[in-house]
Order: sequence, then structure tokens, then C-alpha cells
Amino acid sequence: MSYHAAHLPPLPLELWALDESRFGLQTVKRRRLTLKGVKPIGTYQHRFENFWLYGVVAPRSGAGYFATQHKLDSATFQAFLNDFAASYATTFNLLLLDNARAHHAAALRLPPNIALLFLPPDTPELNPCERVWQAVKDQIAWHNFSVLPALQDQLASIFEAYDDDALRSLTAYPYLTEAIHALAARLTGITSLTSPKRFV
Repeated sequence: MSYHAAHLPPLPLELWALDESRFGLQTVKRRRLTLKGVKPIGTYQHRFENFWLYGVVAPRSGAGYFATQHKLDSATFQAFLNDFAASYATTFNLLLLDNARAHHAAALRLPPNIALLFLPPDTPELNPCERVWQAVKDQIAWHNFSVLPALQDQLASIFEAYDDDALRSLTAYPYLTEAIHALAARLTGITSLTSPKRFV
């Protein structure tokens, strides 16, 4: 793993998993259960309007922060980092993330309470946020939305219904929790966050 940080201030440390996923008006398809011999039927909508959902989850505490952006690039990633850093200003936030081009942009300026810890290339299975996206898309499968604001409202309702335990159950990968416990044995001042989910 590679590591980028502005500097390490004397703040309590929290580990987060960060990822982005595209959501849009094209119907999310999933398998459907029916009686034997009954063909499953689903209404499919083929439309291309979409947006990106940025998210971070703290696997140890279950805290989460989510925001919509119109695209994925260095500018929107910078804006998300700035907003997230301001919302969690009392902790030093170590973000585990993939190697998307926007995450490595030369113009990126990390807030002083943010550091980036990059996963090995092509290892989405190591990022706990992938399970969050899967769970959310399962909930909106076969729902057809006429406009993007309707989909955004539905996503906001889904995330507001997630409590800390729900997000922790999705994201507390053993390799992460074991690493956090090992780090906690060597460092002091690590706290868990139990603030409500933030969807902006």
C-alpha cells in the first residue's frame, strides 16, 4: 500500500474506507425469485442520466459520510475531501481507497487532518465500501425512477435508515479490524465515532 499525507497532527486517529459509485436512471437488475415454472418479469428502463455518490465509512465505529457529485474527477474529489475534513475536524482521518486517477491528481491538496492510504491495484474486494454499494443497489433493484432527484431522495432515505451497527456489519472486514486493534495497541488517543450518518 502507498501512503499520502499532508502531515500528522496530534489528533485522535480514525480509519475510513472511501469509494465512489455511479447511480442513474438505468434500472438496476437483480435475480428474482418465483414459483417453479413461472418466468420472472421485471420492467427495465434504459436511460443514461446519472450522478456519482461519494462515501466514507469507518469500519470500527460504523460512522458514515455520503455526498452526491455530478461527476468523478479531481475537482469533485477535492470538494468532497474538504467537506468531509470539516465535518470531522476533531480527528485525523486515514482514508483507505483505490487508485482511481482522481485520487492521484497532482492538483490535489489534502486537508491537514486527512491522509490517503492506497490499496493495491485492482483489488476492489479489499474495499469495504463495495459492500455498501451492493446493499444499496439491492434495495433499489427493479425500481424505475423518472428523474434523478427522485433517485437521490430514495438514496437519502436508505442511508438515513442505516445505523452504526448496520454499516459496521457491512464494512468491518477482519483484516481491517485486526489491523486497527494492532495499531491501537501501539498508539494512544484512538477513538471511535458514533455520529449520525451524513448524506449531503
